[in-house]
Amino acid sequence: MAEIDELESRLDQLTPEDFEQGLRVFREKLRGAEASYLQTCVHCGLCAEACHYFRTDGELESIPAYKLDQVVSVFKRHFTTMGKLAPGLAGARSFDRAMARSWVETIFGRCSLCGRCSLNCTTGIHIPVILRAARGALVEMGLVPSDLQATVTASLEKGNNMGIAREDWIETVEWIEDELRTAVGDPEARIPIDKIGARVLFTVNPREPKFFPLTLQASATVFHAAGEDWTLASEGWDLTNYGLFTGNTHEAGVIAENLYKSMERLGCKVLVIGECGHGFAAARWEGPQWLRRENAFEIVSVLELMETYIREGRIQVDPSRHLDPVTLHDPCNLVRHGGVSEPQRAILRRTVANFIEMSPNRAENFCCGGGGGQLAMGRFKAKRLQAGRMKADQIRKTGAKTVVAPCHNCIDQLMELNKEYKLGVAIKTVAEMVADALVLNPPNAH
Repeated sequence: MAEIDELESRLDQLTPEDFEQGLRVFREKLRGAEASYLQTCVHCGLCAEACHYFRTDGELESIPAYKLDQVVSVFKRHFTTMGKLAPGLAGARSFDRAMARSWVETIFGRCSLCGRCSLNCTTGIHIPVILRAARGALVEMGLVPSDLQATVTASLEKGNNMGIAREDWIETVEWIEDELRTAVGDPEARIPIDKIGARVLFTVNPREPKFFPLTLQASATVFHAAGEDWTLASEGWDLTNYGLFTGNTHEAGVIAENLYKSMERLGCKVLVIGECGHGFAAARWEGPQWLRRENAFEIVSVLELMETYIREGRIQVDPSRHLDPVTLHDPCNLVRHGGVSEPQRAILRRTVANFIEMSPNRAENFCCGGGGGQLAMGRFKAKRLQAGRMKADQIRKTGAKTVVAPCHNCIDQLMELNKEYKLGVAIKTVAEMVADALVLNPPNAH
């Protein structure tokens, strides 16, 4: 309720200058290709069935073409000759208080930027790019939901989105290191921090040290078993970047640069992004564009690295450790937007006895509903859980007992869906599955 009142209060306070600023930012974010998209929707309706929001609520406002039209109509009114001269004929509408309110509810509240609509668009409109530009305008006008912006602000001010202090981070890593030594039976096992010249810099989601330390321990176990030359960073270690979701490319670029600076400070060769869909997309694909730079180091997903370990025989796994049926969720930003779909499958085929695919899967897989910053916006929780029913139905149909999700945003959403829809499944990261299946050599083996 407080969030709703805050946004309504801000809407009431908007000045003509605020609207002008929002329109300016919106137009600046639309390059030639994106602007052309605004003229190409043929209203065929195929995007409706592609959207998990529309599939679960059946509401006109949830159809991607409708969401797009909210933006297109504003573009026509303010940036096209026909829209200025004959707005009624052009389907153009002014960017006023009512439209700004509609943008907030539609663009933040009914879209996770998953991109499945674009994949099924007959004219190839990249709808998430356009809606991110619109979100950027709303940020400029102070209309981003405060809890989403708070996540970005924490990253900018504290270096990570949960505000974990440097000493607390190091203390947690040291505790996990002790647990690692016990688990692998090797008193020399290490979780290095700030190791200069290490081959690999591994980055993590702050939710791991804060709430799920065993997932970080699992990754460390795999690195130890593979004999990897790796390190964590004492600063600039948070792979998350919610600036991708607000549409504020300046703030997103600053957050991405934190990782790049850690690479340069430590002199590492490979930046490894932990299991996070949007974190991978932001660091690997978007960051260099935001900052207009070309990195001198390689950026890969930890999934690609673990698959290499197995393929090259650097680690041994025993699939009999996982006898129950296992299915895999495809994070949108990792798979549909990021292009990483096969390493996790290759890993699971080697580490579990009964791997069952969801249908559809890979790039056509449905969003779990937790992306696009949805988990950070309490205002839209009910709609988020409703939209997640598509994923819950997918999981239930597989009959799996374990759902593997290589993304902590997805894991958080899946945990809520597990409870909401009484799925009765375990939810794991890929690293946890690999660590549990590892065949570790005895400590004294040569």
